Amino acid sequence: MIPRKRTPLSAIQRVEVWRRWKAGESLHAIGRALGKDHVVVRLLLVRHGGIAPPARRRSPSSLTLAEREDISRGIASGCSMRVIAQGLSRACSTVSREIARHGGRAQYRANEADQQAWESARRPKPCRLAIHSKLQEIVASKLILDWSPRQISGWLKQQYPKDESLRVSHETIYRSLFLQARGVLKKALLQHLRFQRRIRRSRHASVHGHSQGRIVDAISIRERPAEIEDRAVPGHWEGDLLRGAGNSHVATLVERQSRFCMLVKVPSKDTAAVTAALSRHVRRLPATLRRSLTWDRGLEMAQHKNFSVATNVKVYFCDPQSPWQRGSNENTNGLLRQYLPKKADLSRFTQSDLDKIALRLNQRPRETLGFETPASRLRASVALTH
Repeated sequence: MIPRKRTPLSAIQRVEVWRRWKAGESLHAIGRALGKDHVVVRLLLVRHGGIAPPARRRSPSSLTLAEREDISRGIASGCSMRVIAQGLSRACSTVSREIARHGGRAQYRANEADQQAWESARRPKPCRLAIHSKLQEIVASKLILDWSPRQISGWLKQQYPKDESLRVSHETIYRSLFLQARGVLKKALLQHLRFQRRIRRSRHASVHGHSQGRIVDAISIRERPAEIEDRAVPGHWEGDLLRGAGNSHVATLVERQSRFCMLVKVPSKDTAAVTAALSRHVRRLPATLRRSLTWDRGLEMAQHKNFSVATNVKVYFCDPQSPWQRGSNENTNGLLRQYLPKKADLSRFTQSDLDKIALRLNQRPRETLGFETPASRLRASVALTH
């Protein structure tokens, strides 16, 4: 069988690929819409690290095709360069260099000159990290600590408020990682990113599902008091089970005001085992940090009454199929996947291992906290309540 020849994407098709990619469509869906093999689409995306290149524009100071045609007509009429320049309201040196650059008076052609100028304008420009070695070293040192590019960018603004040279956008960091041709950040640093993909995905690309269960005497999240909703008081938590391979699980708890995270080793998903493990962990907290817990509809919290009796923590349950009602916990679970992948057997992690992972996460700055760390925010909140 003769393999089908892959034709390159046209300029219009490339624009459409990036539009659909930003909208969260899959490679196969984009390929079908354009009548192309998905491999062709992927090659384009990988070449740019999944980040759409900026649209090319002509500089306002550059000669236009119309001006080049006037130059060509002026040459054909035998006009001097000075006369041609006056007719264009341009400097004589501009016209002189233009003609010399494209073959001289005898060989100058407007269309060819315009195309050559457009192509020669594709000069690779060094990115900010390539120019500033100190900034490059700082960014690399924070990536090693598993900080995200956005966290690094925000932290730099706080740490060096008066030094504009030590600023870099998170997009520049991503580009330097995904576009290895830049030669700025080492490829090994990619493994410290939260997700191990090699191209950026659209924020619209993921769709979350959630399994539901029925829980007796469940108190709805709609009955939560206002102090929980507005995160005004510390001690209100969101919880969930993070699943791994072999039906293994880890319980995750996130404090709503500070986003402080605790991880609890559970032997199984059985409600008695889960509530007992959570009770032991929560009872170690000071009373000011034991106010409420919001959980999803998973049956692992069927014995929520026993948990409340043991800890004096009231449990609220989200609406069915509404994981966003535990937004802080859902987001933290996404961060934890960097350390607790879906394909990993979570039963192999000891409580000590989980404590170290939680500590690392709690010492990373968070954008939602103004780039404070959850640990420092929790300490400040507890100090204010005493």
